[in-house]
Amino acid sequence: MRLHNTLTRRVEDFVPADPARVTLYVCGPTVYNYIHIGNARTFTVFDLLARTLKRRFPNVVYARNITDIDDKINAAARELGVPIGAVTARFDAAFQDDMRALGLLAPDVVPYATAHIGAIIAMCERLIASGHAYAADGHVLFAVARFPEYGQLSRRDPDEMLAGARIDVAPYKRDPGDFVLWKPSDDSLPGWDSPWGRGRPGWHIECSAMAATHLGESIDLHGGGMDLQFPHHENEIAQSQCAHGGKVFARHWLHSGMLNLDGAKMSKSLGNTFRVHDLLAHYPAEALRYALLSGHYRQPLDWSQALIEQSIRTLDRLYGTLRDLADVTVDGGNAPIPAVIEAALDDDLDTPAVLAAIAEIAATARKAVDPAERAARKAALLGAGRALNVLQMDPAAWFARGIRTDDDEAARIQARIDERTAAKKARDFRRADAIRDELAAAGIVLEDTAQGVRWSRRRD
Repeated sequence: MRLHNTLTRRVEDFVPADPARVTLYVCGPTVYNYIHIGNARTFTVFDLLARTLKRRFPNVVYARNITDIDDKINAAARELGVPIGAVTARFDAAFQDDMRALGLLAPDVVPYATAHIGAIIAMCERLIASGHAYAADGHVLFAVARFPEYGQLSRRDPDEMLAGARIDVAPYKRDPGDFVLWKPSDDSLPGWDSPWGRGRPGWHIECSAMAATHLGESIDLHGGGMDLQFPHHENEIAQSQCAHGGKVFARHWLHSGMLNLDGAKMSKSLGNTFRVHDLLAHYPAEALRYALLSGHYRQPLDWSQALIEQSIRTLDRLYGTLRDLADVTVDGGNAPIPAVIEAALDDDLDTPAVLAAIAEIAATARKAVDPAERAARKAALLGAGRALNVLQMDPAAWFARGIRTDDDEAARIQARIDERTAAKKARDFRRADAIRDELAAAGIVLEDTAQGVRWSRRRD
């Protein structure tokens, strides 16, 4: 398996330190609001990576944290007039619901920052003892000058990084670029007792402490969005390596590309975000997942309604192929993943190549006539879809567009379709057209095929 390493800027063979225990850490959300689709791209990419790794190695420990202490959370609680815990509980639950809807595996470990305060304080103490951090006015700060390798991940020159930090420098900082590990809390803010007074952790050290606690002082893979390279991941490297005697923090770094809207980077500050919570109310979850995986993970992805609509049309064709093969019995849950699919994933998670291969498999399945060949092609299509966790629904459920239809309603629809078929056989085309129009008015779209009449829900 070969993966791009942000640290070296090369695609390299992925060789874990211990193949019997592969470790992967991904920076999770700060739970103060619903996540946007740009966040979802990162988590979907690393879900795919985790799934692929779990087929390659006997034990993969995948950790994705929850940041539940942060100034953004504090601000949201003040704005809503509710306790901080109410904000984090609400949006943590919403995040988990969104991830399940998009078909993501639950990580093996989900650490919460507030459950690791002791580990964070201990790491601060080690950094102070080694001379890499210092206490000042209730703060603990990392001394960037004590880590000469600072900037290697993001390829930023330290002098250039400091140039923008020289305005309004906090008086307790020895150097403008020093970053906060611990900061004081007044009575209106959450806080914990520490050697430096009541306070709370900075964002960066939370991930370092959680990764070390659950995965070890050195990990195989660390991932996140491209926007986290600096300062978050750069700071994680500095504080982790200095706290652990110079041990390499992460041997391999992966970063997913940004989502763009009309050529502009998607961000909350620009107001051009789409919340997953809202998108799921309007589009099939699997279409969103397909769209998120349609481009190579390292490249920017232009997000648009056209991309979603194209993904829906593509899945329509693929599920239509599976529906045409309904008479063929295969064990879809255990269908082997075709070698061409695995090879593309081993080539730096090349999802465009995977989707092209899926389209080719479906094309050959539609042409297959021999029963054995039809069964083999159906198994290949289901196995290929399993690699990306798509095409795993019953085709009827897909064409219902995720709208729940009870058995009685489905039976009524089918009865009207049967009446229409009988009318056509009797050459009563006016009656047949009237039934079609009646169903269309109710949001039911009919499609006449060689295999019979298909129906699906129309999406407004």
